[in-house]
Amino acid sequence: MDDEKIIELFFARSEQGIRELDDKYGKICHRLSYNIVNDRQDAQECVNDAYLGAWNAIPPARPSPLLSYIARIVRNISIKCYRKTEAAKRGGHYKAALEEIEGCIADRKNVEDEIEAKELARIIEQFLDTLTTENRVIFMRRYRFSDSLRDIAEFVGLSEKNVSVRLTRIREKLRRYLAERQIIV
Repeated sequence: MDDEKIIELFFARSEQGIRELDDKYGKICHRLSYNIVNDRQDAQECVNDAYLGAWNAIPPARPSPLLSYIARIVRNISIKCYRKTEAAKRGGHYKAALEEIEGCIADRKNVEDEIEAKELARIIEQFLDTLTTENRVIFMRRYRFSDSLRDIAEFVGLSEKNVSVRLTRIREKLRRYLAERQIIV
């Protein structure tokens, strides 16, 4: 079923919309959540909460594309769950990915920084445009979708070591790119 029909089911307040959403994007949502929380049960709860969030937001929202919309909800809920359980649990792909990238991007805390964060996002988008398609996929799968090095390597057909080296080089290139634009990291 296409996204527009799923959204129409949400507008009609039909629970079939949630089933269709799960059929179409459930695996992606579960994998994204699991990569962040590193626990199957927590991931399932996060995805269910995301479906409820989508149910409550549609209508009036009419997201396009639907996958990006539901993935953002899943990611935000999963990050909240991760932070909540972080004190009790250690490890996981998401923590490793955060530790790798935190040297490039400063933490944002106040309103002024929120504006700067939007500008930083724009600059990072420009940086991603300078990468090859393969390197962009590697970067996004690691830092947006929190995929493990093994999963990325399988996806792009490279060794884990090659992916690790490429990520190191991409992070260094990002540091230089930000420094050239006088972004303090």
